[in-house]
Amino acid sequence: MSIRHLIAALAGALVLAGCGDSNVQEVRDWMKQVDSSAQVAVTPISEPKTFIPFAYAAQQEIDPFSPNKLLAELARLDRKPGGGLKPDMDRRKEFLETFPLDTVKMVGTLEKSRVMYALLQVDKSVYQVRAGQHVGQNFGLITGITEDAVNVKEIVQDATGDWVERMSKLELQESKENHK
Repeated sequence: MSIRHLIAALAGALVLAGCGDSNVQEVRDWMKQVDSSAQVAVTPISEPKTFIPFAYAAQQEIDPFSPNKLLAELARLDRKPGGGLKPDMDRRKEFLETFPLDTVKMVGTLEKSRVMYALLQVDKSVYQVRAGQHVGQNFGLITGITEDAVNVKEIVQDATGDWVERMSKLELQESKENHK
């Protein structure tokens, strides 16, 4: 026999020796002992709750998502006496109402015949205004003029569409030449 055959036969014998019953019976006995002494603790599952269906009794009521409900509510609000605060839409607009209030700057004051006038600048033009005149695009009414500010009461719509008053103030803008 050649060395190759001898090595192959030896390797086969080693493989077969590994498959023998080497103390497997002891392991099986130990597993039976541990299995019999183990305590199984499973908590029982509670009974499921019985389902009680909801009885919908509002079938005769108005659908909350109906456009008719919105129209009915708007009609009810229009019938409200007084109608709430509204700007005068029929009044003729003044020139300074064409500019947004944040583009208007107060640059000074002037007093003529005991009446205080404010000097308002829009772009590069300067305009004289007094209390009672309108300014800004939100129906702004000039309520008072002091040496350092113009008080404006605007009428704007809130998120619900109602008209509300908002107080604004145009403060005197110091010129850059004064700071040199």
